Amino acid sequence: MEFFRNPNIDFLGKKWYFLAFSLVFSVAGVLSIFFWHGIPLGVDFSGGTLVYVKFASQPNDNAIRASLDKAGLHQARIQRFGQPANNEVLISLEEKETSEQALDRGKTQIINALESNAPGGKQDLNNAGSLTILNYLLEKDPLHLGTDANQRYSALARAITDYRDKTKGGVLHSLDELKAVVPGEVVASLQDGFFLSDFGVRNVEIVGPQVGAQLRRQAVLAVLYSLLGMLVYLWFRFELIYGVAAVVTVFHDTLITVGAFSLANKEVSLTVIAAILTLVGYSNNDTIVVFDRIRENLKLLRREKLSDIVNKSINQTLSRTILTAGLTFLTVLALYLFGGEVLNGFSFALVIGILIGTYSSIAIAAPILVAYQEWKQGRGKRPLAVAAESSRGREKVKVKA
Repeated sequence: MEFFRNPNIDFLGKKWYFLAFSLVFSVAGVLSIFFWHGIPLGVDFSGGTLVYVKFASQPNDNAIRASLDKAGLHQARIQRFGQPANNEVLISLEEKETSEQALDRGKTQIINALESNAPGGKQDLNNAGSLTILNYLLEKDPLHLGTDANQRYSALARAITDYRDKTKGGVLHSLDELKAVVPGEVVASLQDGFFLSDFGVRNVEIVGPQVGAQLRRQAVLAVLYSLLGMLVYLWFRFELIYGVAAVVTVFHDTLITVGAFSLANKEVSLTVIAAILTLVGYSNNDTIVVFDRIRENLKLLRREKLSDIVNKSINQTLSRTILTAGLTFLTVLALYLFGGEVLNGFSFALVIGILIGTYSSIAIAAPILVAYQEWKQGRGKRPLAVAAESSRGREKVKVKA
């Protein structure tokens, strides 16, 4: 299948427009990184406390943020996760201690912030532990068990929390729902001492600052190692200039992608690093396709200028590039639009990366080869076309031997 039949677009003739486009977006990203938003690091890298909250109805992000601000949690980040019907929110706090007290403190801060209209003298059953419920039942003794109450009420307290967390997803809508698992006298007693908020804290996690720093270092090393491996491979497979052009191209793609995160003030997490590494491989693959066609045409069209050979090679691979990039882009676009909040950063990086990676294989990598040849010719050195011809001669000698 071909979109174009014998296209003849002068891509190299538009290289200054491409350069201006890349400079605008690269400079905007660099300015944002160093002077505006920086690189917004997620809790994975910066450290902090993650509090997972489930709401009884569709949560209002603005109302949640207003409640957190009123409680003094001004730097908290709010992020939807899971299926929209689950009404789940992830709240990130800057609490960076790794103790059990920090876990309890993070949970308590969120509960106190969201329970702004709690009735006085009552406890929140949606956020009460089994020990709290047990102590209340032992004090009230609604079943009149006397000295044998501890074991019985322990089982009832566990039954209540299990029903709330496992059956009802962490949030009870009415105390009457408990009549299915505990006696009516217990439910009546609970109504005197407990109320139901419209949310429940499901889990609390902590990422310490040392772990975050280690993850940052490993993420940077992973990207650098991938670039180094790509340079060595292309140096061995083609020539050094091919590897240099590909590395510069991927660095260009990565810079614009990270700059887009900074400009949009979107968090960079571990999944985003995975997307950037995927982008490195994808952009490299597209660049190699163009380079391989250039190398083939260097052997067939030895008398033509390198710029004409490069233009012809790009045009010959244009249909393949559009088909591959277009189908991949539609996939990641669907992931970005419908994949939910958890995959938003990952899919956003791929959407930007595929567009820029496809563009740079044509607009950045190929002009670098031509610029290199012009520089070598200016210094009186052998151009790429002659090098390819000599390489072809060596291959023939090896075959005869």
